[in-house]
Formats: sequence, C-alpha cells, structure tokens
Amino acid sequence: MIPTCPFRFMMNRRHGTPGLVVLPDSGFRRAREEIASWPGYEATPLVDLPDAAAAAQVASVHYKHEGGRFGLGSFKALGGAYAVMRLLQAELARRGVANAATAAELMEGTHGEATRGITVCCATDGNHGRSVAWGAKLFGATCVIFVHEHVSQGRRDAIAKYGAEIRVVPGNYDDAVREAQKQADANAWFVVSDTSYPGYTEVPRDVMQGYRVMADEAATQIGITPTHVFVQGGVGGVAAAVSAQMRMRFGAAVKVIVAEPDKAACLLASAEAGQPTTIEGDLDTLMAGLACGEPSLLAWQELERAAFAFMAVPDDSAVDCMKALAARNPPVVAGESAVAGLAALLLAAGEPFARAALGLDSTSRILLFGTEGATDPEIYARLVGHAPSSE
Repeated sequence: MIPTCPFRFMMNRRHGTPGLVVLPDSGFRRAREEIASWPGYEATPLVDLPDAAAAAQVASVHYKHEGGRFGLGSFKALGGAYAVMRLLQAELARRGVANAATAAELMEGTHGEATRGITVCCATDGNHGRSVAWGAKLFGATCVIFVHEHVSQGRRDAIAKYGAEIRVVPGNYDDAVREAQKQADANAWFVVSDTSYPGYTEVPRDVMQGYRVMADEAATQIGITPTHVFVQGGVGGVAAAVSAQMRMRFGAAVKVIVAEPDKAACLLASAEAGQPTTIEGDLDTLMAGLACGEPSLLAWQELERAAFAFMAVPDDSAVDCMKALAARNPPVVAGESAVAGLAALLLAAGEPFARAALGLDSTSRILLFGTEGATDPEIYARLVGHAPSSE
C-alpha cells in the first residue's frame, strides 16, 4: 500500500508493570455523559480498510475517522472544549456566581457577564487551539491562543474564526507552551493545555477524559476485541487516553503501539531513556499536530507501563498514507497527523523483526485512530495533489 522506508522501533521494557491510575473511569463516565448531551454530538464513523489489511497481511484494519467531529475537523474537539467547560464551572463556583452551573446555562449565556471576564488560553499546533477557542465561544469565555511561528496561516485563521485572539511565538510548540503559561501568570488567565507538567495536571486530565469518548465509540463500533491499536503520539495525551479506554473495555489483551514523526519522537526518546525526555530543535515535521518535543507528564505516567512499543515514522510515509486513503472509493480525507498510526502499521508489518516482535499475523485485528481530516486544505492539496473531496 505504501513504499518501504526506514523507521525507528522500540519494544517497551516496562510494559505491564504496575503504575498510577492516571485517568479514573469515573471521570471518563462524567465526560461521556456531558459531551453526548452537546448540540451536534454524534459518533464519528469507523471505516473498514480491507486494502490496508491485505497490504499488512492481517485479518482486519479499522480506522476511526475524526474529520467530522463537531465540525472542527479533529478529535481535539472532545478534549479542549470539555476542559473549558469544566474550568468555567469550577471558577464560577469559586467566585460565588453559581455553585453548579450546567453546560446548558453556559451555552445560553445565563452567567455571561461573569464568563466574559474569564480568559482561557493555550498553546497549539492547530487542532487543540481550535477546540479551546470553540469551547470558549460555546460557553461564553474570552480566549487567547498562542501559536509558534511554524503554524500555517490556514490553521491560525481557523482558530481566529471562533473569536480568539492569536499571538505568534518564535520557536516551536514547547516555546509556545511556556509563553502561554507566562502570560497566564502575568494576566490572571487560565491555561487550558493538553499537555501536563509538575503542578499542572487537573485541566489536562479533563482534556484526556474527553479524548476517551472517541476511543469508547470505537470500542463499541468495532464489535470485536482488537489485538493491536496503533495511535499517534504528540505529547502523548491521545495515546494515553486510548490506552486507558482499551484497558477499560478489553482488559490487558490489546497491544498499544505509539507512533510519532521521526523528527519529533519525544515519547520514543523517553522510552529509550527510561524517563520523560525533551527533544530540542525545530521539530520540523509535516505532521504538524505531532510536532511536540516534550512529553505530557500524565500521558507518560500511563504510557511508560501501558504502551507495548514505540515507533517513529518518516514524513514521506505519512504522505503516502494520505494519498492511499484519498484514492479509495469512497475517499477518506486524512490530514498529515491522522496517519502516523497507519504508516507505523504498514511499515512494521513489512519488516520481519518488527512484525514478529509485535505479534502481527493473519489473525491480527487492528484499530487505528485517524485523528484529523484536512484541517488545512491548502497543505492537504499540496501533499495529496488535489483538494480534499467531499465524503
């Protein structure tokens, strides 16, 4: 399905060791009930990819297609907006405005005077910032989004249309994270980040609980127990959320393989070092949503024991996967960051050592998470060769 090319691969030495409960199931159940009540909620499709299964010589490949999520184009809509809502509820209670404000009240503007005085902010490569900006507009808060200088204009414009102020930060994603925290401290704003670090964990935990809704939908839709899940890395939030939900739904039977760009593989580097490790430099990968150099603390606490293996794949393999999905009938429109898991599967399946180490064979049932659609149509058209088609 795609040409072979070099990739990095590492089995997780700590797989299966006991650890902290990072994402309590009670928090997930609360997130699922809340998000399912929002206007426009519906489960995104799970697409059967028999051509990918044939290429990988496995029994089945299913792809959770997040391009239509709440009209925002990615799974991030589940996390950032949910965390904004939770933060506003807590802050309204702290200020004595409303002890238990509901999402409906926030959407209706019942506490609008108070929520407009609350500013939420975050750093983003594109998708998380769009979710936070959408959540701020939906629930009535003010919003400032920090983007690093390499974020495309198309992604900046997509965030700004929800009324957020955009601030550009020199450097990479991690520089934008630090600037967002600095400005929040100086201005009494509230950071709604999808990455966690010492002293900042509760909001990212809410973000990750929202992500679990996507994994829970897929677990219901697939109708069988998958043997392997290949899922994108980034700071690790979505991979950790998927890992936690697979364990909740299927026990320890599912092997979770984390896939990252080879130019921004901070989770693989952390596994190699045996501790959270930061990757320096420009993180110059086409997979913009995964261009992260520093793991999320909470995500790492889950993945250091629950991930079965880590892989780092080249940009060319992602473009090949985008083109292959676009050529299907009907086409699947996948953004650059949606296909790292598919690329990892196809590359590992074609390499004897990785195939054997992962236990891939003709009975394997694969679940993938296509985490975004064409979130920047101009970039998509340049990489695939034509504009994203309607599905």
